[in-house]
Amino acid sequence: MKSKKRKAAIFCNLQERLNRVYTTRHRRQIEERTDCYPVIITSENFGQHAPYLEDLEVIFTTWGMPVLSAGEIERLPALRAVFYAAGSVQSFARPFLERNILIFSAWAANAIPVAEFTLAQILLSNKGYFRNSSESRFRSDADRAFLGRGNYGESVALLGAGQIGQRVIKLLQPFNLKVLVFDPFLPEDSAEMLGVTRVTLEEAFQESYVVSNHLANLPPTHKMLRGAHFASMRKDATFINTGRAQTVHQVEMVKVLEERPDLLALLDVYHYPDEAGDRLHQLSNVRLTTHIAGSMHDEQHRMADWMIDEFINWSQKNTARYQVSLEMLATMA
Repeated sequence: MKSKKRKAAIFCNLQERLNRVYTTRHRRQIEERTDCYPVIITSENFGQHAPYLEDLEVIFTTWGMPVLSAGEIERLPALRAVFYAAGSVQSFARPFLERNILIFSAWAANAIPVAEFTLAQILLSNKGYFRNSSESRFRSDADRAFLGRGNYGESVALLGAGQIGQRVIKLLQPFNLKVLVFDPFLPEDSAEMLGVTRVTLEEAFQESYVVSNHLANLPPTHKMLRGAHFASMRKDATFINTGRAQTVHQVEMVKVLEERPDLLALLDVYHYPDEAGDRLHQLSNVRLTTHIAGSMHDEQHRMADWMIDEFINWSQKNTARYQVSLEMLATMA
């Protein structure tokens, strides 16, 4: 006898984002494995469709997940799990978790391209690639262009050893680099297992040739990275931010970058528009990108793949790899 399919629905306010993550193939897989509601649920149409969702057990979603109030969640009495094909769940997860509704996130899948991007920037920074490329282009005496320290025996500091930070650590293992980590939540025995050295935030900036930020955006980390940290960096050092702009005191950072043209900032995230953001665009020792470290194009499909696999594991085997708990919200991005 065939088991009854679980009632599922797709929730998302951002149709374009939804289509990028959940392809036709993914939609077909969901429809084959569930009794899927035929309408995409948004913040605007939730009230209209809620009476037909009283037996809803599973939500599939991604960036653009509607933020439901406690009252709205109460209108989904059969809901058991939300499968989020994206990274941070901070914007919507808490009221679900407080009602014992499970949240599964593809944060680990989204961490993969960020870690790969970070690895590339670290290796290129140690070689002095970015500054050398600029100087070689505009100098007649290109042989005198800047050279970095190289990737043998240098020190790299990672701020944060969460999902992305730990992936960067693993990607750095084949290289002869000393990896320092600042993370108040990382136990000493875990640092030893990862083969890294725990340091203070001050030591991370003072001792490393490259500092890469992976701190979660939480109240205690807001503007944690101050001007004094950047001013203490080694000569010709590089700061990489593929994480959260909110963890940086941008005004103070910009001031130091203006005063120290030897430093390089590779910012995949930053505050703009504001006065400091405008000044970032004018500095020759800053490279700005539009948050391209995260999943893009086909990389986004991996997140849907993982969440569909997670649904199958949870539904058939009662196992899970990427479940988020209330306790995790205190430290994760």
